[in-house]
Amino acid sequence: MAAIERAFTLQVPSSTENLALIREFVTTVGQQAGLTEAEIGKIELAVDEACANVIEHAYGHDESKEVIIRANIDDDSITFEIVDTGKGFDPNKIAQEELEKLIQDRKDGGLGMRLIKKLMDEVQYEIVPGQKNELRMIKRIRKA
Repeated sequence: MAAIERAFTLQVPSSTENLALIREFVTTVGQQAGLTEAEIGKIELAVDEACANVIEHAYGHDESKEVIIRANIDDDSITFEIVDTGKGFDPNKIAQEELEKLIQDRKDGGLGMRLIKKLMDEVQYEIVPGQKNELRMIKRIRKA
């Protein structure tokens, strides 16, 4: 039997008000993939964090910009891609300080990507200067 691939896209204005809509999108896609509620919750948190970072850091809360969320389900995995045209960043330049030190210093920044990497099985970030930033997050589907 041939593998079935399903693709979904959500494009919303860059506003924190749309984070609830994004979470609903992730939940629906996760249900389509047959994931458990716990697995969906982890993916939802990762996508929410990624989109919040785009809204705040890449776009500086500029609601005239848009965030694109693409989801792809195949037999083995579910992939979410967050695409924006805002200010990019190099995740390798974020200091990987000890988590306890970040909490103690109440340092803002550096926790989001760490959280995303912990929640997802694979994370890739691509910058095409002046064109787009794309965060790809993959969660493998565990067969029962």
